[in-house]
Amino acid sequence: MDKSLVILKVSSLCCLLLGFGIIIEAAPEVSLITSLPGFNGTFPSKHYSGYVTINGNPDPPKNLFYYFVVSERNPSNDPVVLWLNGGPGCSSFDGFIYEHGPFNFEGGNPKGSLPKLHLNPYSWSKVSNIIYLESPAGVGFSYSKNTTVYTTGDLQTASDTHNFLLEWFNLYPEFVSNPFYISGESYAGVYVPTLASQVVKGIKAGEKPIINFKGYMIGNGVTDEIFDGNALVPFAHGMALISDGIFEEVVIACKGNYSDPPNNNCQTALDKVYGAIAGLNIYDILEPCYHGPTTKEDTNVVNKSSIPSSFKQLGMTEKPHAVRKRIYGRAWPFQAPVKAGIVPMWPELMKQTSFSVPCVDDTVATIWMNNDAVREAMHVSQEIGTWSLCASDISYYHDAGSMIPYHKNLTAQGYRALIFSGDHDMCVPYTGSEAWTRSLGHKIVDEWRAWMSNQQVAGYTQGYDIGLTFLTIKGAGHTVPEYKPRESLDFYSRWLDGKQI
Repeated sequence: MDKSLVILKVSSLCCLLLGFGIIIEAAPEVSLITSLPGFNGTFPSKHYSGYVTINGNPDPPKNLFYYFVVSERNPSNDPVVLWLNGGPGCSSFDGFIYEHGPFNFEGGNPKGSLPKLHLNPYSWSKVSNIIYLESPAGVGFSYSKNTTVYTTGDLQTASDTHNFLLEWFNLYPEFVSNPFYISGESYAGVYVPTLASQVVKGIKAGEKPIINFKGYMIGNGVTDEIFDGNALVPFAHGMALISDGIFEEVVIACKGNYSDPPNNNCQTALDKVYGAIAGLNIYDILEPCYHGPTTKEDTNVVNKSSIPSSFKQLGMTEKPHAVRKRIYGRAWPFQAPVKAGIVPMWPELMKQTSFSVPCVDDTVATIWMNNDAVREAMHVSQEIGTWSLCASDISYYHDAGSMIPYHKNLTAQGYRALIFSGDHDMCVPYTGSEAWTRSLGHKIVDEWRAWMSNQQVAGYTQGYDIGLTFLTIKGAGHTVPEYKPRESLDFYSRWLDGKQI
C-alpha cells in the first residue's frame, strides 16, 4: 500500500445489542488522497475518491467511481456541484484534467514519462465542493461484474446517478445541507436535466437524505434534435464561414429546415455549406486543426479522411505544447444531431474507414489515468483494465426525447438554470442554445448585454424570469473552461453566489 494513502472511516459505527453481545457493523470507507504522482506540492483542500455501489435490484450492482474535491474557500457553506462530461459514454475526468480541475497537467509522454501537475489558479474548487463522476457503469473506472448492465440509456442513467447521489450524501452527511447543483457539458445537456428531474421527484417523494437541490448549469449542451440540427447554418453565416450567396441559397432551398433536408435542392445547398467549413476544428473554429500522424496506421487514417492536404500541418505551433490533442471529443458527432434510439459510441465510429474525428487526439489523460501509481493513489479497483476517455463496450439509447419539456418543467418550479455556450464551438453552436432558451417563453428581465471579466468584455448574456440565464463566452470553444479558464471561474462563481454575471 502506498504510504501516501490514508483510509478514513466515516460515519458512526452502528451497534446492535443482541442479548449480552454487541454486533458492530462496519461503516463505509471514504478514501482520502494526500498525494498524487506528478504533483510535489500540498493540496489546498481535501481530495477523496472511491466507489459508490448502486444496488439496482433486480439488476446487478453497479460500482460508480467518483473523485471529490473539497472547496478551498468555505467547504461547510459552499455549494456541492456534480460535474458530468458527455459523449455519451465519456469520462468526467475530461473536465478534471483538461478544464476546471484542481491541477494543470504539463507534458506526459507515451514512452513512460508522467505529466507534471501544477495547481490550477482557476479551478472551480476555488469556490465550490465538486464531484467528478464517471457514469454510466462501463465508463472509465466505473464498472459492474455483470456487463449486461452496460446496455443503458438516458432514463436509466438518470436513475442510477440519482441513486449514486443518495448514497454519496450518506457517505458525506456533513454536506447534505449545502446547496447542490448539477453541471455538465455536451451530451450532459441530456444527462443534467434528466438527472435534475429525478432529483426533484425524489425530493417530492421524501427520499432520504433530502438533497438541497437549487439548480443546474449546462455548457454547449445537446438539447433538441430540431434546434441543434438547425443551428449550424446561421452559425456558419454569422462567423463568415459561408458567403451571403450560399446562405441565401440554403435558406431558400431548405426553408429553415436544415436538420432534415426536405428536398434534393436543400441537400445540395447544405453540401456547399459542409464543403466550405471542411478542415476547420469543429470544437473551436479559432484553433488550428491538429494533424500529426506518427505511425503508419495514423497516416492511413488521415489519408482516408476528407481533410485537404493543406491542413495537415496546422497543429504545429511554436508554443511549448502542441495544440491540445483530443480523441473523440465529448459531443455527439458533427452534422449528426441526436435522434431517438441507439447512439453509436465514439470508438465504434472510429473503426469506420469512412469516418474520422478531425483535429483531435488525446494523450495526457490516457497516460496519467493508466499509470499504476496514479490508480493506486485514487483507490481504483484492480478489476479495471485500461482506462479510456470514452467507453467502447456500452450500448447507449437516447430514450428521453427532447430536453425542452424538462427545462420548462424545472424552471417553472423555480430551479435556477445557467445555459452557457462557447461562441466559437461549431459542434453544438450557440445559435441553437440561444434559440431554444428563447423558445421557453419566459419574460426577459436582463436584456442582451455584455458581461465583463478582468475588465474586458468576456461574452454576452440574457436573463429571463424564474432564474434562467443564457450566456456566451467570447472566443471559447466546445469545452469552455479549457479555452477560457479565468472567465469561466468568474461566471461560475458569480452565478453560484447569486451575483449578477
